[in-house]
Amino acid sequence: MSGTFLGMPAFPRNAAAAVQDSQLRFNLRKATRTIRGKRAAVVGELPDWAALREAGKQIKDHTLRNLDRYLLQLEEAVTRAGGHVHWAADAAEANRIVAGLVEATGETSVVKVKSMATQEIGLNEALAERGITAYETDLAELIVQLGDDWPSHILVPAIHRNRSEIREIFRERMGEWGRPAPEDLSDDPRALAEAARLHLRERFLASEVAISGANFMIAETGTLVVLESEGNGRMCLTLPRTLISVVGIEKLLPAWRDLEVFLQLLPRSSTGERMNPYTSTWTGAVEGQEFHLVLLDNGRTAVLADEVGRQALRCIRCSACLNVCPVYERAGGHAYGSVYPGPIGAILTPQLRASGTVASRDRLPPSATGDLDASLPYASSLCGACFEVCPVAIDIPEVLVHLRARTPHPRAERLGMRAAGWVFDRPVRLARAQRLGGRLRRFLPRRLPGPLSAWTDTRDIPDVPAESFRDWWDRTEGGTR
Repeated sequence: MSGTFLGMPAFPRNAAAAVQDSQLRFNLRKATRTIRGKRAAVVGELPDWAALREAGKQIKDHTLRNLDRYLLQLEEAVTRAGGHVHWAADAAEANRIVAGLVEATGETSVVKVKSMATQEIGLNEALAERGITAYETDLAELIVQLGDDWPSHILVPAIHRNRSEIREIFRERMGEWGRPAPEDLSDDPRALAEAARLHLRERFLASEVAISGANFMIAETGTLVVLESEGNGRMCLTLPRTLISVVGIEKLLPAWRDLEVFLQLLPRSSTGERMNPYTSTWTGAVEGQEFHLVLLDNGRTAVLADEVGRQALRCIRCSACLNVCPVYERAGGHAYGSVYPGPIGAILTPQLRASGTVASRDRLPPSATGDLDASLPYASSLCGACFEVCPVAIDIPEVLVHLRARTPHPRAERLGMRAAGWVFDRPVRLARAQRLGGRLRRFLPRRLPGPLSAWTDTRDIPDVPAESFRDWWDRTEGGTR
């Protein structure tokens, strides 16, 4: 990747630039509306969807309350099955562990099945510094990698690209990474998929080491679960001699029976399917393959300590909240400056970075990310659509307001809110302020002055009525005269 998510400008500046890109807005509008339409159809088929949603929430909350016990149970089960478990407190430690494991095999390249945790810690860049090349195998991740781009969506990282742009990326860059694209490649989706399939097949057959994530881990059996739609996950998980899985500690489920709930929630909420095409499960080392599980904290235990913010750890990365968010649809994922965009990113990214353990790819000082993280909780209209579609009932608006309260505010804003509180504290004060505002309304500016001007950069000051509602009510006796 050509840059870093960390140290980007605050969300308002990113979004202001993004909304000027008409092609980006068209791509996002078309994709998100298609996905959310499919989701609504398959969710509507289930009369017990609300009960499933509540079950998912309860299972996740129970697991988080007992995370220490279940993690130890998972470690014992994986070890018993012949796997090796490694604990990583932060991004730097996880990257050191994975790089060391790859170097121990003598290989200089790995294939990857999509893992947001590895993107979170900047694993590809860390491996490159040690002379190891990571090849992405998800179609959308391949597009992002070949285009020297950033992912902009949890489920569809290349959602900001249309098929003509993808064709040009394949024609210009695919040969630099392996088998080149056909000279006469068209922008037909089947032709693009075939070019990617032929390109990746050679990589699958030549690779001895694979790195994966996991959608779920089962503490009871030590089983890991990956859900995907292309079959690349199955190839990555079975062909290489060494498999390394990097998984956030919150992906845990207590028992095998709990998986049944999430195998119904996740496909419907993510791709709008009744079930996903490929569900791969593996327990420990199988068929002569060496298996390593890297359990990643990287700020998660700090998030767990926040009674309101911890519900973000319920997230199963379905992206349903992105597909209904009016802010995301217009600004896109890059504006969030994180591998986790959209509403869930607005509450998860600031909390993870608050612990100071998320690596900066450009070695930026913590102050460089402060403006971005402070602005993310405001990247929402608080309409609540994200909460309505979340399959594990994360109250994202509640967490956004909670994080806003923790964000430092300018002195002028604090003084203004204190003055407003003093006025609103007594009905008599409010009535007098309203009458004064009515008399002076012709002299009120259309834009606020000084440090308050940002509020009117994107909105108008509401017109002040000649009299307040209470005065009108008293004068007309409730509108009867």
